[in-house]
Amino acid sequence: MVFSSITFLFYFLPIVLLIYYIVPNKFKNLVLLIASFGFYFYGEPIYVLLMAFSIISTYIFGRLIDKAEDKKQAKSYLILAIIISIGLLVYFKYTDFIIQNINLWLANKIDLIHVILPIGISFYTFQMVSYLVDVYRGEAKVQKNILKLATYVSLFPQLIAGPIVRYTTIEEQLEKREYTVENFSLGVRRFVLGLGKKVLIANVLGEVVNVFLASSEKSVLFYWIYAIAAMLQIYFDFSGYSDMAIGLGKMFGFEFLENFNYPYIATSITDFWRRWHISLSSWFRDYVYIPLGGNRVSKLKWIRNIMIVWFLTGLWHGAAWNFIMWGVYFGILLILEKAFLSKYIQKLPKVVNIILTNFIVMISFIIFNGNGINQILENIGGLFGVKNIPLVSTESIYYFKSYLIVIILAIIGATPIFKKIATSTKIEKIINLIEPIYLICILIICTSYIIDGSFNPFLYFRF
Repeated sequence: MVFSSITFLFYFLPIVLLIYYIVPNKFKNLVLLIASFGFYFYGEPIYVLLMAFSIISTYIFGRLIDKAEDKKQAKSYLILAIIISIGLLVYFKYTDFIIQNINLWLANKIDLIHVILPIGISFYTFQMVSYLVDVYRGEAKVQKNILKLATYVSLFPQLIAGPIVRYTTIEEQLEKREYTVENFSLGVRRFVLGLGKKVLIANVLGEVVNVFLASSEKSVLFYWIYAIAAMLQIYFDFSGYSDMAIGLGKMFGFEFLENFNYPYIATSITDFWRRWHISLSSWFRDYVYIPLGGNRVSKLKWIRNIMIVWFLTGLWHGAAWNFIMWGVYFGILLILEKAFLSKYIQKLPKVVNIILTNFIVMISFIIFNGNGINQILENIGGLFGVKNIPLVSTESIYYFKSYLIVIILAIIGATPIFKKIATSTKIEKIINLIEPIYLICILIICTSYIIDGSFNPFLYFRF
């Protein structure tokens, strides 16, 4: 079940909200837990058992770490717990990838296992690891109520597509949360806007991406349309899901942290990663980069630390070499930027930095979406007319005209322009009056698209 489906929008969510607000406060976590397991069971029946095992394991090890006689014993429990959690992630997500790469060197090939990837396992595994590490560090109190811990791990608003919600963020909210009409309405608003980003922008841009990949009539213009559409699609898809998750959290009384902060206005790659998938980049910073020594080590070890983090960041996104290349690409760029280029970047006009940063990011998403090194090089080379392809073609002109308005709206929507206009004191009252109308319009249009069976991919399955 995904948020942008009729089943979720008009059956699951209304029923859960109705029951949630009818029952007394002491039963609300239980309602959320049952609803979350039901949500996951709908898409992955057998893997509910895997998630339940992971929760029980995390609960037991959390208690053992808390009760350990000394730091050494606590560390042993932590290491064992992490081995189990990451081991399950590696088995279900990377086994066939590992076998494929081993087979490149073997005469007698090993048969693939064809393990089915449990949806959202990367997200909830990282949440459990961060919980255990925080308990070990003394930064979080151990959760003695297994139902509350299970609610945290399985919470359906962020279960399958993030953001990666840390236990410390909602630790107090699991015990007590506030329910106000204002927060609920803000949650509905955020959810509907996220749904609009996903269905009306990301899905539409995804259509032209797929058309390009299937086309045999390539041109320089078509390569640029593809590259721009792809980078906008993944932003509006991912940030749209994050918006929906944050909105749903508010409806149920939770405050999740922001996951995106207009990354396409970034003035450097460092700035970009402060704004893009904030929950993931901060997770790797706090639980991998800093424990390795961060930048408080020799230059060679600092380079090693960055490359380890970005190799793992790429690998986290999927079991394929294009994701690893994508991570290593950013690792190298960040090393160059921090070590040599930052002083030159600061001297350039802001608009130039934004354009350069977006070009670099655009290339990164060509790598991210690539299916093999040949396709990646072809799609990058196509931007510059490699292989003597035409500048334009009949097909590219047709799709340029067809999708130009959506691309322009997406570019504007990826900046804070609309937000600044909406919060302007001169028109804020007008916006407040018409907001319910355009939110209802967005919901109706999105519903029409979904009912019509329009292109509605789930990009996060591989995560």
